[in-house]
Amino acid sequence: MTPLLFGLIGLAAVLHATWNALLKGSADPLRLAARALGVTTLVGVPPAVVIWVAAGRPGLPLEAWELAALSAVVELVYFNFLSAAYRRGELSAVYPIARGTAPVVAVAIGLAVLHEGLRGWELVGVACLVAGIWAVSRPANVGRALLPALATGVMIAVYSAIDRVGVRLGPPLLYGWVLWVFAAILLNAWVFGRGFRGGWEAPKWSQALAVGVPMTAAYLLVLLALNVAPLSVVSPVRESAIVLVTGWGIWRLRERRGASLRLAGAAAIVLGIALLALT
Repeated sequence: MTPLLFGLIGLAAVLHATWNALLKGSADPLRLAARALGVTTLVGVPPAVVIWVAAGRPGLPLEAWELAALSAVVELVYFNFLSAAYRRGELSAVYPIARGTAPVVAVAIGLAVLHEGLRGWELVGVACLVAGIWAVSRPANVGRALLPALATGVMIAVYSAIDRVGVRLGPPLLYGWVLWVFAAILLNAWVFGRGFRGGWEAPKWSQALAVGVPMTAAYLLVLLALNVAPLSVVSPVRESAIVLVTGWGIWRLRERRGASLRLAGAAAIVLGIALLALT
């Protein structure tokens, strides 16, 4: 894995944590997510058309369109589970559980279903990453938020596996744009189809952009990574930013409970990244 690829995935992780924090702070996470997708899709039409024309107006095979549509359906389920988890639990509990579950499932799919071959030290590196992420984000006493948080992680792994196949069938950015349009249509149709409840106030456009821009950028960066690297490597590295949250909680917030295990997990993550970088 090249340093540039590591940088892209790391940036995607930071952007992902940013928009999740903003989404959690909203009164209605699902409606905000729907407007964020809708706004960024509309705003992104002019630059997307310019890039498409400049690239020679490439197309996508039918299979890529089908996978993009399927991934968008999984995204719809993902946003519902994520919103339910955020309504029931705290960000510091929900986010690590969801992001810690995803690479475990994704690695299993990558190796068993997609038949991704990893060499000896790469396999050890991925194992260190998965074990470390699970150690620092193991399920805590989060009550009713636990099941939707776990389900969120499973959905992340499922749509990542679909995208791993779809993104290699044509231009990655074109696949990502088609997927994003499908997801925006589905999620907004779902939200508005449920009707409005008393006292509901639409998210502000500025708030939607603040969530939608990092959300879109993070997804496109991951698609670019999946275009050249195995899912079983990209997914664990993508979630390695959890180590920063762990260090911050122990050092600045003085969260000493289970600190030894979390520090050991952080060390395993660093070791796993180093092994992947050197192979």
